[in-house]
Amino acid sequence: MASEEKLTGGNMTAVSRVGDTVRRDVGSWTKQVHILLTHLRAKGIQEVPAPIGFDENGREILSFIPGLVGHYPLPESLRTDEVLISAARLLRRIHDATNDVAQIWQSGWQSPTREPIEVICHGDFAPYNCVFDKGRLIGVIDFDNAHPGNREWDLAYALYRFAPITDPSNPENYGTIQEQGRRTRLFCDEYGLYERSTIVQSVNLRIAYMADYLRQGAANGDKRLQANIDEGHLEIYITDYAYLNSHYEQFQLALS
Repeated sequence: MASEEKLTGGNMTAVSRVGDTVRRDVGSWTKQVHILLTHLRAKGIQEVPAPIGFDENGREILSFIPGLVGHYPLPESLRTDEVLISAARLLRRIHDATNDVAQIWQSGWQSPTREPIEVICHGDFAPYNCVFDKGRLIGVIDFDNAHPGNREWDLAYALYRFAPITDPSNPENYGTIQEQGRRTRLFCDEYGLYERSTIVQSVNLRIAYMADYLRQGAANGDKRLQANIDEGHLEIYITDYAYLNSHYEQFQLALS
């Protein structure tokens, strides 16, 4: 067996590389995620890992996608329009590839279903779950939060992370509010979202959801989520929520 190398960056699940494979701890949702990945690859989306099975330690085995994962702070090479466009187009392809199964695959997921059901959402589509090569997006990983839901809910989180729609105090912030608005519009254009009257509101709801998720998880004794709060993530969500509220009209105008 090839030597095992622990991969850095994830804060929820231990991840290791063994040769050309990735090994990750499993959850009750893992088999359903493998079904999803197999489906996506059969639909021609080769940018997702191939599920291979499980190892002798009970961990899932996935194909390894070589490249640069978009950990923060993002380098300038990952802040380009090319990256933004490729992300929007890949998310659209993933959604389009799952609209035929979303109503059927309603159980077995970690994250709750989000009505109305249109597609299978990635649930955490962000640079830190994408793989890049020479400034091009070549892969998307970590489908643990995939779930049946609607396009706008998934798109809202992608906008939050890729525009990014963040307060200047956020360590992941870059670009003026005008640049954030332009990038938000470009992402929507390239995704093909032309009815945009509620997308800004959806971004705010998505940020609020993340704050509530941390609070509730920590209250239920999840030490990983409590660690996230201790590291300042909850405060960041609260601040970003207030930032978007205070600039709501500007983002609305940017999309009109």
